[in-house]
Amino acid sequence: MRTRPHSVSRGPDSFLLAAIVFCVATVAQAQMEGTLTGDHISTSQGDLVIHPVNHASFVMQWNDKIVYVDPVGGAEPYINLPAADLVLVTDIHPDHFNADTLAGMGDAPVVSPPAVYEQAPENIKDNFATILENGDTVTLDGIGIEAVPMYNISEGREQFHTRGRGNGYLLTLGDKRVYIAGDTEPTPEMLALKDIDVAFIPMNLPYTMTVQQAAEAVRTFRPGIVYPYHYRGSDVEEFRRLVGDASDVRLRDWY
Repeated sequence: MRTRPHSVSRGPDSFLLAAIVFCVATVAQAQMEGTLTGDHISTSQGDLVIHPVNHASFVMQWNDKIVYVDPVGGAEPYINLPAADLVLVTDIHPDHFNADTLAGMGDAPVVSPPAVYEQAPENIKDNFATILENGDTVTLDGIGIEAVPMYNISEGREQFHTRGRGNGYLLTLGDKRVYIAGDTEPTPEMLALKDIDVAFIPMNLPYTMTVQQAAEAVRTFRPGIVYPYHYRGSDVEEFRRLVGDASDVRLRDWY
């Protein structure tokens, strides 16, 4: 784990600064009365609420904390949601990392791999509270966070996500362990996971897994509940059929 590197702010020009201030103020005002809906999963410290947004983006509420995962798409998708207390970013690709959207999160601390921090513009770098490399762990606001490697392993796909660049995340929320896979194939690190209560598993080609790969992975490490996400164009009903009774597959509205 690396603490946030110190950097000298160069400052955006006046037009960009005004736009960012307007975006932050608009989102903050709308979020004051925002509500979060979705599945409720019991933990030892209250319910975990799962709220899909789109594709790889979602929001969780636990123990009075609001956690945003890979928020992209600008302010609009989050305008009626509670303000973020913590933001997790998995990778540099634009469906996971968008600087303008992060600017709209106000001063919510961001957790990311080094590659994301390095590509962040100076005006939001101060929000990057913790930089995690694969295998690093940290606890923030009572949430245990472990950075899990996410990368491609199939021949011809290795260039999409190289090992060490991005992070999946394993969160400890009370007595529950929640695995956010990010963009990955069934790596040895994934297949070795134990005692996972909730897992978010991607499946779309050529960037992550096939439906068959994803189902085989789930049948190997057997999370209690599985949410297919990041699955544009994939047959999630076939995924559920292939998983069978190994896990509780929950198909929700990601698109």
